[in-house]
Amino acid sequence: MRGFQDTGKENTHGNSMDTNLARKLFAADRYAALTGVEILSAGPGHCKARLVIEDRHLNAANVVQGGAIFTLADLAFAVASNSHGQLALAINVNISFLQGKSTGVLYATASEVGEPKRLGAYDVLVTDEEGRIIARFNGMVYRKNQKFPE
Repeated sequence: MRGFQDTGKENTHGNSMDTNLARKLFAADRYAALTGVEILSAGPGHCKARLVIEDRHLNAANVVQGGAIFTLADLAFAVASNSHGQLALAINVNISFLQGKSTGVLYATASEVGEPKRLGAYDVLVTDEEGRIIARFNGMVYRKNQKFPE
């Protein structure tokens, strides 16, 4: 896992993504925006996003619907995997739901596993505001020979 330092300033370091640039670029992710997912922080190989649980996120069992949790984790994964400026597209993902949640806030923290190459692996933990693990997501991307569209 590689760390980052988020200054909150506009990207001035070549191809790497910071929080402001991530928010700007991923505003085009219409489904995540519709769901209410927000990017809290981003940097090379890392992203933290959140979802404030609302009634619309609950399923018939009155817990957050799996698709909402997946969308939260998937956006964090997308930001982290595209954070180097090269277009990265998911080729495989897996999610395990470990416990239900009906109220509060969910956070997804995505981390790059190893140095990015043509294939990139990422782990995402979805937690609640007390740090309890709600879901585990892991994904793999294929990096294309093109820059992420701005």
